[in-house]
Amino acid sequence: MIIQKLNQKGLISPPKFLPTNTHMLVRMGSVAYGCSVDCSDEDIYGFCIPPKQDVFPHLKGEIIGFGKQKSRFEQWQQHHIKDANKEYDFCVYSIVKYFDLCMNNNPNMLDSLFVPLNCVLHMTAIGKKVRENRKLFIHKGCFHKFKGYAFSQIHKMKSKTPVRGSKRDKSIEKYGFDIKFAYHCVRLLDEVEQLLSTGEMDLQRNSSLLKAIRAGQWSQEQIIDYFNEKEFELEKLYLKSSLPYKPDVATIKELLLECLEMQYNDLNISKKPAVDIVEDLEEVVSIINRTLSKIDCL
Repeated sequence: MIIQKLNQKGLISPPKFLPTNTHMLVRMGSVAYGCSVDCSDEDIYGFCIPPKQDVFPHLKGEIIGFGKQKSRFEQWQQHHIKDANKEYDFCVYSIVKYFDLCMNNNPNMLDSLFVPLNCVLHMTAIGKKVRENRKLFIHKGCFHKFKGYAFSQIHKMKSKTPVRGSKRDKSIEKYGFDIKFAYHCVRLLDEVEQLLSTGEMDLQRNSSLLKAIRAGQWSQEQIIDYFNEKEFELEKLYLKSSLPYKPDVATIKELLLECLEMQYNDLNISKKPAVDIVEDLEEVVSIINRTLSKIDCL
């Protein structure tokens, strides 16, 4: 697995538990979208499962919202990792964070569930289970999320200033605008069209169009016109779509618990029955009150 390999070489520094508890790693970016070029970086996304006490902090005595809160693992990112002729960008999430982002139809997270099989770098039984249930996360909220991301790409295409001398700076100098933001805008609109129509996504369905945009065959005006036309079409599609309006939170939570049980073997996550915990707290309060009474008498 690529994370273990790079970790052994000392090129990355993930949390200690992560290399052996990562359950899915996939290639993202232009490789997954079928429009990569020879110099494209490797964008790698995935999810892992932290130690049990990190997911259920009460097991180590922490009370959520009381006192100083300990930081808990949500994601690990490390960028521009060079090994031989490759450069990697990593983003690995806690399964809890990953599920939450997928449930909210974050475009990057949904993309990671729908990458072609040849972009899957590592997958355990848990990773396979999540991928097989990927349609469970999809709902009509994808329309707002994907359209919002597409609009942000248009805004960046018009206004963002790249680092002088960077690949993007040279691209803008060559084509007159940022073609990477442009192709991402078109990609996002195509993806949400697929989701609203079928509940599925083929990330490479429009690869030839994306390649043409990356080759500078579209103007900035064409991209903006495309966005405006698609926005109108997608609004009509949204109304006709058979997708649910909201996620089925209970069923998604059940899937999450099943994955955690596969990892931890059991989900006996309570040190004591709830009634005993309440009685213990009441006893503590009683002792404090008696102590305060004695101090007042003095």
